[in-house]
Amino acid sequence: MSYPDQVYYGENGEISAGFRPASTPPDLGVPGNGTHYLATTDVTRGEFGLYRVQMGPRAGGPRTHFHRTISESFYILGGTVRVYDGERWTDAQEGDFLHVPQGGLHAFRNDSDAPADMLLLFTPGAPREEYFEQVSQLANASEEERTRFFDKHDSYFVE
Repeated sequence: MSYPDQVYYGENGEISAGFRPASTPPDLGVPGNGTHYLATTDVTRGEFGLYRVQMGPRAGGPRTHFHRTISESFYILGGTVRVYDGERWTDAQEGDFLHVPQGGLHAFRNDSDAPADMLLLFTPGAPREEYFEQVSQLANASEEERTRFFDKHDSYFVE
């Protein structure tokens, strides 16, 4: 392994960091049951996308799926999140981590009676915000519309 190609060519550094206070409300949903866009692919120049997902009690989650172009990693901040690694379900708790490379089957959900909180990391970065914002609107979509949406967002569900 080697370091990636140089991106910054200045001599003295620059002021370009972005701070997001913990008190910032979620970008999608409501406090305690929403998604925070911590570092979108636009902000990271496509390097990664980092999101904080807060799930209310019994919030459920997506069924088993995989991605062809992005990896997905889960870091549990609090509560219990059931994570599926393609082989078995595990009750992940604070400090637990799951990395799923491209092609890896996975799923997650909150089945508990308590809230749960986790970080989701996608690498390389992908425009996941549109996926998060529109996936709930698929209830009345045709099978063709659903397939087109999931293909666009590199999400392939299995039975």
